[in-house]
Amino acid sequence: MGITEFSTLKDLFIYSTSNYQTNTAFSYVGGISYTYAEFRQKTEEFENILTKAGIGKGDKVIILSQNMPNWPAAYFSITAFGRVAVPILPDFSETEVKNVIEHSEAKAVIVSEKLRYKLPAGIIDNVNAVINIETLETEYNQTLITPTEQGDASPEDLAAIIYTSGTTGNSKGVMLTHRNLCAHLHAAAILRPGFSNDIWLSVLPLSHTLESSLSMLLPMVSGSSVYYIEKAPTPTVLLQALKIVRPTTMLSVPLIMEKIYKSSILPKFEKSPVIKFIYGTTPGRKILNRVAGKKLMETFGGRIRFFGIGGAKLDPEVERFLYEAKFPYGIGYGLTESCPLLAGAIPQNVKWQSTGPAIYGIQLRINNPNPETGEGEIVAKGPNIMIGYYKNPEATKEVFTEDGWFRTKDLGIIDKTGRLYIKGR
Repeated sequence: MGITEFSTLKDLFIYSTSNYQTNTAFSYVGGISYTYAEFRQKTEEFENILTKAGIGKGDKVIILSQNMPNWPAAYFSITAFGRVAVPILPDFSETEVKNVIEHSEAKAVIVSEKLRYKLPAGIIDNVNAVINIETLETEYNQTLITPTEQGDASPEDLAAIIYTSGTTGNSKGVMLTHRNLCAHLHAAAILRPGFSNDIWLSVLPLSHTLESSLSMLLPMVSGSSVYYIEKAPTPTVLLQALKIVRPTTMLSVPLIMEKIYKSSILPKFEKSPVIKFIYGTTPGRKILNRVAGKKLMETFGGRIRFFGIGGAKLDPEVERFLYEAKFPYGIGYGLTESCPLLAGAIPQNVKWQSTGPAIYGIQLRINNPNPETGEGEIVAKGPNIMIGYYKNPEATKEVFTEDGWFRTKDLGIIDKTGRLYIKGR
């Protein structure tokens, strides 16, 4: 089966909502749930509000909200209709939120009840509309609304601006086009093809490129279901959600797995001197890790096929445990500037402490390698690399080499088989 390629997010939206109408799309664990057909309706409701507010092609719209089924609907009401999404991380400070709204020249804000307090006072004086993401209740600023041109996006058009840091001094808005995101989506689908019976549990913020690209866009290609947790994902809440959802797929940062290992797995191997001694030997460690791996699978609901880890380097001891436990973990490496993946390995081909080979369509190179260690700066080229930083030509120029490769500012080596190893900043 060939993997469908899309030129714009509108294509993806139409494809998934036409082909998988009755499949469950986005849901709260034990709460509100949308089929793909209902997701399309909800997106159109948001879209109508934006049109009524005079938000046209190329206009920027802020999304400031925790994860919920309405988040993807808000996102597609912007991106699939020629507008530009500006998602803000929920943990940005009020000052950072204000800076992003001003710097991006946003014309509308879609905000959740919970994060409303972070909006600048009198925000409605400066934007056309403030929309409540949960209820869709809207405050319009009639004086700013003028009829505007609607239009579909083309592959070269901006789809999103992602601010990696919200302070004015070094506020960098990463500009991602429809082509960038769709090329990344194609590569991700090749790396890890999905199925319509896949069930994702989404715990990282959707305002991160990692989560929006891989836990929102990618499941739509195969008509998979995505679940969000309504409360903050404390260990208790997360365990409960895993029991209910029994996901097949999940993305995480290393910290989550490191915590599980250090707080609930390792102590069991250290509680008696005999077990501790056995765990200290290689054959003993491998057997005990395998047993613990089976228990870990049960904790995750027993169906997990893919547990993707990215965002930082995974602790070597924890990775060795996951490998010997035969837990189906995958590793990815990338940056917001690359939508985010540059390299990745699925459970079948992970190699200890490597982030895997370059993904489809990406070229990786090591610049100025150290003659002794082979370590140098990782630079990349490919269709998913951003077009630049918004309103910041100096920073854009600095982050590309003379011959047009993107500078990651990370140190690494590439082995003979093309696998990338990260060695530091």
